[in-house]
Amino acid sequence: MKVLIVGSGGREHAIATSVAKSPRVDKIYCAPGNAGIGQLAECVPIGAMEFDKIVTFAKENAIDLTIVGMDDPLVGGLVDELEKEGLRAFGPRKNAAILEGSKAFSKDLMKKYNIPTAAYENFDNPDEALAYLETATFPIVLKADGLALGKGVLICNTLEEAKEGVKSIMMDKAFGTAGNRMVIEEFMTGREVSVLSYVDGKTIKTMTSAQDHKRAMDGDQGLNTGGMGTFSPSPFYTAEVDEFCKKYIYQATVDAMAAEGREFKGIIFFGLMLTPNGPRVLEYNARFGDPEAQVVLPRMKNDIIEVLEACIDGKLDEVDLQFEDNAAVCVVLASDGYPVKYDKGLEIRGLENFTDKDGYYCFHAGTKLDGDKIVTNGGRVLGVTAKGATLQEARANAYAATEWVDFDNKYMRHDIGKAIDEA
Repeated sequence: MKVLIVGSGGREHAIATSVAKSPRVDKIYCAPGNAGIGQLAECVPIGAMEFDKIVTFAKENAIDLTIVGMDDPLVGGLVDELEKEGLRAFGPRKNAAILEGSKAFSKDLMKKYNIPTAAYENFDNPDEALAYLETATFPIVLKADGLALGKGVLICNTLEEAKEGVKSIMMDKAFGTAGNRMVIEEFMTGREVSVLSYVDGKTIKTMTSAQDHKRAMDGDQGLNTGGMGTFSPSPFYTAEVDEFCKKYIYQATVDAMAAEGREFKGIIFFGLMLTPNGPRVLEYNARFGDPEAQVVLPRMKNDIIEVLEACIDGKLDEVDLQFEDNAAVCVVLASDGYPVKYDKGLEIRGLENFTDKDGYYCFHAGTKLDGDKIVTNGGRVLGVTAKGATLQEARANAYAATEWVDFDNKYMRHDIGKAIDEA
């Protein structure tokens, strides 16, 4: 079969790597892809938001399955457009992708269906938000309602910080139209855990747990980023936590979306906070996390095509989802200055060191071909992932592998997975 993957980051490279293992797949395309994906797939120069071109390409090339990896095209309705033309696509339709597309929607959904989350209020008017802050307890969290590349969340410790945050999000439009509405919610404390899941509209099957590191610098300092690294599984995601989430969060979310007439087929990413009062939902995403996919997918035993098709066909209950009994750690190699200002076009050296290395992966996030060289083309450049029998071993392997590849201005955090030593 022929598969088209939509996206250009490390997540899509991880998806392509899994798809390439399927004996059912003869040809992989990626729109627009990157230099790493290009080693597995034929990259086509079509942007992820160029829906008409994607649909035309899928029809003309008899694509059997389109996998939409990114949030923007999902929220924009790419799956709907493909299905209108009789094409098979994996990912939620537009009316279900709102679960990620609007934080106000998802918070209201959780409140209506008693899904545990932080107390909150939604605001369309900055003056009303500022007035609300005068009576608030600090710290407090401000969230841009729409998609903001994982960066539209501000944790404010004082009233002054929060007022500046409202100005930044709603008045200065630091995150563009994502800040037309804003959620203000209570600040929760505890461990953060990410749990990805496959959903077929009625059945949900969770994958192995993971934990992301969002801040740019060691010790969780600096600005929020799209993710500087991750590890899987999380030692803090215990059997007791899993039992609670299955009872009150996972199936409840799928059922709530169905009850709202928004049947969800695809990936639901649950961002959880393990508070002293039990697990709470921090956020939902409607696709594989990035870089969570880079540590979860390499540990999955199943043929990914069979799982994705079971989701589309409503037959996920027939799938025995299995993961390896090991661990994986991903360290993101970024361009120094990310997420603010950084150079592009710098040659990447040493990528050949990952060839035929079992248990080691170098997922391309921001790269492109420049003649016969591969150069940097983004803030997050590569995701170096390694497996190990334990989290400590996987972490040691991943950091050792970061030395195999180099480029000018290479930057990384040195404490990815350090929390595992505290478990």
